[in-house]
Amino acid sequence: MNYFTLKKSKALGLTGLLLSLLITANNAFSAQETLSVGPNVGSKAPMLSTVNVQGDSQSIKQLSGDKGLVILFFRSADWCPFCKKHLVELNEQAEKFKALGYGLAGVSYDNTEILQNFAKQQKISYPLLSDQKAKTVLAYGILNTQYAIGDDNYGIPYPGVVVINKQGKVTHKHFFEGYKKRVKFTELHHQLSQ
Repeated sequence: MNYFTLKKSKALGLTGLLLSLLITANNAFSAQETLSVGPNVGSKAPMLSTVNVQGDSQSIKQLSGDKGLVILFFRSADWCPFCKKHLVELNEQAEKFKALGYGLAGVSYDNTEILQNFAKQQKISYPLLSDQKAKTVLAYGILNTQYAIGDDNYGIPYPGVVVINKQGKVTHKHFFEGYKKRVKFTELHHQLSQ
């Protein structure tokens, strides 16, 4: 083996090593993006134990469009700026989802007054639902365990989205650990358009 062949072999080895490290890092990053919480895709969606801003109980059937329901689970419309922005982003895309045949709803532990004020201020066109006892969040298996009973933030979910079809089955779910990472509604709309 001459000097140039040896250099080329070492360079390819280094390139291969770097490529391998990049692929591993990318796979690790991808695996961390979506949490494996919430109902399994293909399973029957748990019932909702929520009320709308008027205090009326709401069911998946009542909220669904011809094809089903998109539920946005969020931390708070009161103190979470990322949630507020995300709720407004969904509102901007609401007509596109409705045109596909999906109803929309947002669920948090906020009380009805907070939700009503936010919906009015931001002209939110879909129902915001209060899950004050965290029954829905617990049923969906998305309770953020960072907060214990008695903590002011007990009852907040991991932020994310569940899509339920007309038969009541979960077809899509996306949940994230941090408060900054959120579902991109243009991408979700594209997935549901397929």
